[in-house]
Amino acid sequence: MFFKKKSSFDWLVVGLGNPGMQYENTRHNVGFAAIDAFAEKNGGSFLKHKFDSVYGECTVGDNRILIAKPQTFMNLSGKAVTAIASFYKIPYEKVLIMFDDISLDVGKIRIRRKGSDGGHNGIKDIIQLSGTQDIPRIKIGVGKKPHPDYDLKDWVLGKFPEEQKDELNKAITNASKAAEEIITRGIDSAMNKYSK
Repeated sequence: MFFKKKSSFDWLVVGLGNPGMQYENTRHNVGFAAIDAFAEKNGGSFLKHKFDSVYGECTVGDNRILIAKPQTFMNLSGKAVTAIASFYKIPYEKVLIMFDDISLDVGKIRIRRKGSDGGHNGIKDIIQLSGTQDIPRIKIGVGKKPHPDYDLKDWVLGKFPEEQKDELNKAITNASKAAEEIITRGIDSAMNKYSK
């Protein structure tokens, strides 16, 4: 009889974004900002370079957590996420993704247990390569395009205006706290507290 080896990690928490200085503080990189906040709060750091990612680990309560920032560029995020999850034998229901959402106002976050990609290319790639939509996620609002004709790429690669920084920082902090809540008390508890 064969037994599937259990992972030595309880969760993989991933923030999505684009590598490179030119993408820092853009709307598309709020996932990186959120995982940075989560790592800082929980004693983690990104010292390893493998699986097309920078990654490391931290602890939340009694849980050992892998943390990662894919370096593939957003649209190929699935390559990195599936490589880490596969190597460390982490089931996808224990892979938590944090990323930007243009359908939510700045300052808002929304938690989902599973679902479609919602038009987000990073999530689309993760779903395609993992073969499942059953991946928990925290969406961080970056606001809608100012008008329908505005180029989506220009919008998500644009930076936040100064007047939105406080709301943005609140959302990043709440995303980090929501990730902790999901890990320690479950996704329903996190939805009740943070999906507003």
